Amino acid sequence: MLLDHVSSSSQLFGGLVWILVASSNVPVPLLQGWVMFVSVTTFFLSSAYLALLITGLADRINTDWNFVDVFYHFMALVFYFAAFVLEAATTAANGGAHVKSLPNNTICITSPRGNIFTVLDDRQYNINVAATIFACIVTLCYGSSMVMAFKRWKM
Repeated sequence: MLLDHVSSSSQLFGGLVWILVASSNVPVPLLQGWVMFVSVTTFFLSSAYLALLITGLADRINTDWNFVDVFYHFMALVFYFAAFVLEAATTAANGGAHVKSLPNNTICITSPRGNIFTVLDDRQYNINVAATIFACIVTLCYGSSMVMAFKRWKM
């Protein structure tokens, strides 16, 4: 069984998504909680799967590893696509809002759009943008791994 570099790339970028979301303020815990769950779970499952293949233990377990490979990468693709969409929604929820302090010690928030509204400073916004980009890259990596695994399975 061939180990593709796309799987290790998805693991690396998935770890970056995990780190970036963990370092942000998590303005919408319900949405970003799912992103954290997916990134942490797939990181550890991918590590375990990779260790199983590298150590040769996969050869001792009697199963159709090509099917397992396709199934795992398909499930990771579905979950990571959902995480990417939710992270993008959280980032976009900033909606170009501007927070301005008024002279009477009140805060004025302008231009809120949508049902979910977050107020992120520039640093937090940039962290969420980077997490969104890396989540998209991981989604593409898992999709590529699934296609390659499917081709191996059908050969």
